[in-house]
Amino acid sequence: MKKIIPVLWFEKEGEKAVDFYTSIFPKSMKKEPLYGPDGNVVSMEFMIGGVDFGILNGGAFFEKNPSISFNVHPDNKEEVDRLWEKLSSDGEVLMPLQKYDFSEYYGWVRDSYGVSWQLNLGEKIRPMIFPNLLFTREHYGKAEKAINAYTSIFDGSRIHTLYHYGEDQLLENKDALMYGAFQLEHQQFTAMDSGLDHDFTFNEGISLMVVCDTQEEVDDLWEKLSADPEAEQCGWLKDEFGISWQIVPKILIEYLKDEDDERAIRVTNAMLKMKKLKIEELKKAHLNDG
Repeated sequence: MKKIIPVLWFEKEGEKAVDFYTSIFPKSMKKEPLYGPDGNVVSMEFMIGGVDFGILNGGAFFEKNPSISFNVHPDNKEEVDRLWEKLSSDGEVLMPLQKYDFSEYYGWVRDSYGVSWQLNLGEKIRPMIFPNLLFTREHYGKAEKAINAYTSIFDGSRIHTLYHYGEDQLLENKDALMYGAFQLEHQQFTAMDSGLDHDFTFNEGISLMVVCDTQEEVDDLWEKLSADPEAEQCGWLKDEFGISWQIVPKILIEYLKDEDDERAIRVTNAMLKMKKLKIEELKKAHLNDG
């Protein structure tokens, strides 16, 4: 089974963000980081709420926005309040924490690191944290199409619920998706359309990394997902809906963490020349063969 990991892009403060998130969420842990030649952390995987995440310190190229946010379903009101206090400190409230027609207690906040969280008290859902995809601007009205596409591509997929706005709520597009819940590789996701005048849409600030065991898996996902040749670089691609994916062979992660710096550097240099990642070429670089 492949794993889909949300990756948060930072200029250089990703390690501090990991410290913050793992200090406030339950079932959290930090994993071994990947260091650059300067000794600073380049990337790191971590776990919060029992769910794997990643960070990438890649420079000031992309800014995270609410097009990809994270649903959080705490067990009780006290836990909602505690997390809200931590996440809203020096952050931006997108929807106040209060009762709504769709939830007895809900709030949407963008934290001081630019990551957006939707806290919702109600039905206990596990895992307690999972991504939400918000389709805006040129991608408005495409949420259901995206759900159908993704569930046809990934194993362990299922569509749970689809609720449309309907004529009474959104006259200009009654077929737009108010809320959709689905799973990919047995992992939970939600998606929504929004026709409001948002100033953001999907970008590389938050991407979805798929860790693959074989070249066949890499090739298959690359062929089915990539829709923008200009965005193809170092295992990154953009799909037809503008969402950025990283299609990464598992062995690359092992190579980049090699204690032999020369081998790790050779693999990095080989990777930087690729669009789709090729396991055999990475192996040759690791072995210094050819």
